[in-house]
Amino acid sequence: MNLDFSAQPLFSIYVVMLLVSGIAMFVLALVNFTRTTVGWRIVNAVAGLAFGGYAVYLGWFFTGGEYRIFFYAFILPVLLITRAVGAGKKNAAQQQPQFQNPAAPYQANAPYNPNAPYNPNAPYNPNPAAPAAAPTAAQQAPNPYQQAAPQQQPVPPQQNPYAQAPADQPQG
Repeated sequence: MNLDFSAQPLFSIYVVMLLVSGIAMFVLALVNFTRTTVGWRIVNAVAGLAFGGYAVYLGWFFTGGEYRIFFYAFILPVLLITRAVGAGKKNAAQQQPQFQNPAAPYQANAPYNPNAPYNPNAPYNPNPAAPAAAPTAAQQAPNPYQQAAPQQQPVPPQQNPYAQAPADQPQG
């Protein structure tokens, strides 16, 4: 085993953190507690296996020389875990039942109440009750008290003082 915290503390901490990140991501892929999609679970599993495998290689099989420190090995698990938790909250919010009140049917002729709660799931009434039509003139009974319209005399046409004079007559 290559872990020696007194001789190589940075290397040893890197291997342990890499192993923890890999295990966390792999567990996140196996246990679907946030109901993430299959694609994101595969991404978590592949990244977890890669980080864990590299940590095992560095910790047990690495014989010395050059090794690479991948800083995204610490950033990527945090991003994927927060994405999985956010997806779980989104799925939980979508599964809550919508407001439904079947005890209050739609009333087409109800008076307008601006303080009434709005229910977007209210049933649609395509045939509302039609208001009573006003009676036509033929259906109305004659009014005995109605006065007759006064007769007017026709008014003779008057000359227009603003009219233009014909072209053959002089103005003046």
